[in-house]
Amino acid sequence: MTSVSVMCSVGIKSSCSIKQCFTVPYQTKSASGASANHSAMTTKVVITPPSMVLESRVSDEWGSGICDCCDDVPECCFAFWCCPCFACIKTKEYGQCLCLPLLDICGIVPAATLSMRVSMRHRYGIKGTLCNDCLIATCCTSCAWCQMSREMNKRSIPIALINARPTL
Repeated sequence: MTSVSVMCSVGIKSSCSIKQCFTVPYQTKSASGASANHSAMTTKVVITPPSMVLESRVSDEWGSGICDCCDDVPECCFAFWCCPCFACIKTKEYGQCLCLPLLDICGIVPAATLSMRVSMRHRYGIKGTLCNDCLIATCCTSCAWCQMSREMNKRSIPIALINARPTL
């Protein structure tokens, strides 16, 4: 059995195994009814699909605090001076509707900020409570969007295969 390993840039390992199977001798009958032994060797290649293993080094906590705006000053300035624009951009990057944060204008508790924060906690496996998310979304909206943006940047996982060759 031959094994081929591919290592990705973030610790994702993929291995593909190739097995060669050989046939055993077989018998055939001739037209006169006599059996004849044949010894034919054929090769059949079986390729097992690769199995992906993700070695996560990310914790179950937020990667930065709610007030860690100094980690990315330009982004936090943008969020402070034009929070609706910043929120719309980050929501689109997260894969949701671009206009979702505009719903925050309608109520006391910013529903879109709250839902994005809860969704991000669930997607990345971050511990927290709905009450804490509600308080942060209501009292520190710009800081909440900055924290979510930093988390998206830290947890994005680019996959690059090393020594990958295209098939013809």
